[in-house]
Amino acid sequence: MEPIHIIGKYFDTTSFSLVISGQRFDSMQSTLKKDSEIEKELKVINKTPVKSIYTEFGYIVDCIDINNQPTFDHSLLMNHKFQLQKKPSFKIRTNKRTSSTKAVFGLQKGECPIGTVPIKRTTKDDLIRGKSYFNNGLVDHIHGNHYAEVISEYFPIYHGVAGSSSIYNVNVTNDQSSSSVMYVRNGPDSTNYIGMGWHVAPQLYNDHATHVYAVWTRDNFKNIGCFNLQCPGFVQTSHVNYLGGRITDTSTYEGQIFEMTISITQDLQTKNWWLSLENEMIGYYPASLFSDLTDAHQVGWGGRTSNLQGGPSPPMGSGVFPDNIYDHASYFIHVSFQVDSTDWLEPETYTIKTFSDKPECFFAKYYGLQDEDVRYSLQFGGPGGNCGD
Repeated sequence: MEPIHIIGKYFDTTSFSLVISGQRFDSMQSTLKKDSEIEKELKVINKTPVKSIYTEFGYIVDCIDINNQPTFDHSLLMNHKFQLQKKPSFKIRTNKRTSSTKAVFGLQKGECPIGTVPIKRTTKDDLIRGKSYFNNGLVDHIHGNHYAEVISEYFPIYHGVAGSSSIYNVNVTNDQSSSSVMYVRNGPDSTNYIGMGWHVAPQLYNDHATHVYAVWTRDNFKNIGCFNLQCPGFVQTSHVNYLGGRITDTSTYEGQIFEMTISITQDLQTKNWWLSLENEMIGYYPASLFSDLTDAHQVGWGGRTSNLQGGPSPPMGSGVFPDNIYDHASYFIHVSFQVDSTDWLEPETYTIKTFSDKPECFFAKYYGLQDEDVRYSLQFGGPGGNCGD
């Protein structure tokens, strides 16, 4: 075989083809290895169901034996035992506000039998998209990620955070996301984090709908943790509500407002962190998942956006700036936090700070005590656009 002359150098085509073949072989091996790892993860996540529910939205919800849910395959939870009666030791903080319209979540009461928990089935594509979104969609310093938040770090420790958030469905592209979030965090560089709220995240769900979600990490979104139940970690207890579910009712500007009441509360006896939705416990994150979350040093409410491809940012919240009109900008009302074993406190202004990395695109504003209908409240959001990335 004749050598090829390329820009003053000679290459033997036989050896060149072998190199190319070797590169292709290595690439194929790498792909096969990744596929094998993903298949193993899917077997852990998707347990054999007692019953399967084919939703109107095109995805499947499996009713899994509560004692056989995927989280118990986590190496830190192999010997984990449920809390007594599968409930926390504390009494749930309830919000008796009735003037707003509640969104529809989860399943009907009888769809998943008692003794089972609803878990949204994860596909291979779901898992691949979810990993990418987890690693890139929430980290502050990554190009294209923006936030507008109200935080409290006034007290040395926090054991809970709560509030009611208006729900919207904002326009995003396939590579963008827009979220409402309430969270607790702790540790050096805030490496331990639990967040909960609603978001529009096509990369995670392969649709442009609004979903209820939770997320956790113990290494600041590098490798450990996930959204919803895309990895072992969250212990589900509700047989009705589930993480990742689609929210069918969303608010409109100057129109009907739909909202969700959520809380993240630590059980001081076990140190586990419980999530509630509409005054019902969904389940908890065991304390053993985290490297440093025996309590939290910061709690917060607000919004985040991401744009993995760069360029203009998507809207946040309702897409308009805070203006103290509650059917305009997205809000959290009835906000509170817990700093000891019994009392929930409503945040006075001196305990609060507001942050926005791109105030020309979005910002957050804390109003403190308003009227009895909204109590202590805040708004966040904005139109996005060219934010100087």
